[in-house]
Amino acid sequence: MDASYILLLLLLQRLFELRLSARNGRNLRARGAIEIAPWSYSIMVSLHVLFYLSLAIESWPWQIPLDNLHLALLAALLLVQVLRYWSIISLGAFWNTRILILPESSIIRTGPYRFLKHPNYLVIVLEFALLPALLESPLTLIIFSLANLAVLRQRIRLEESGLRKLTDYERVFPSPSPERK
Repeated sequence: MDASYILLLLLLQRLFELRLSARNGRNLRARGAIEIAPWSYSIMVSLHVLFYLSLAIESWPWQIPLDNLHLALLAALLLVQVLRYWSIISLGAFWNTRILILPESSIIRTGPYRFLKHPNYLVIVLEFALLPALLESPLTLIIFSLANLAVLRQRIRLEESGLRKLTDYERVFPSPSPERK
């Protein structure tokens, strides 16, 4: 099966998401949103660009067999995309690729956010594993999955710190007391 269509579809998805993020970002800033750790955005963008470049290079000539394993990986990837867009729709105007926080806003607890604090980051972790597995790119899978975990760990820490300071995050997700740590 020709996987170039998968790569093209992912590229189109990311371009759509960047446009949506830019629009949401302009609207959030107009409402008084504060960007937390703007320097971290370039790290995230660089990681994703390098991931897709590595994936495209390592998986050349972009052919995947139509066996049960690859069909299961493709199905899992489709489910991950459902979770991605469920997360985006649930956050609505608050969804952004930057860490933009509107002070005094309430934490969203609908959609997948009823079950997980960061479903969109779970999507990224799963994509960084599933895509290279589907396209048979083991080096990309190992290197970028580990790098992604490091970057997301830092990003989640930055995001949660900003949310605790500027929103009702602490009420929704209280910090564990010292005796429970």
